[in-house]
Amino acid sequence: MWIRGIPGVVLCLVGAVWIAQGTGALHGSMMTGKGRYAVLGAVVALIGLALLASAWRVRRRRESPARSS
Repeated sequence: MWIRGIPGVVLCLVGAVWIAQGTGALHGSMMTGKGRYAVLGAVVALIGLALLASAWRVRRRRESPARSS
């Protein structure tokens, strides 16, 4: 679970920063105002969300037998 969860959170955060920089909402880098970074940020954030969903499913699957016992 942790193997997928931690990278999922990190990728979501990195994706959010890249989206903010690509759209010009966050200034201070060469990425500011360049739309391709907003698109890349969205892709990275979606990968992070997929990892988080996968970690959540693994966690629920592991907890299910314990609850029924």
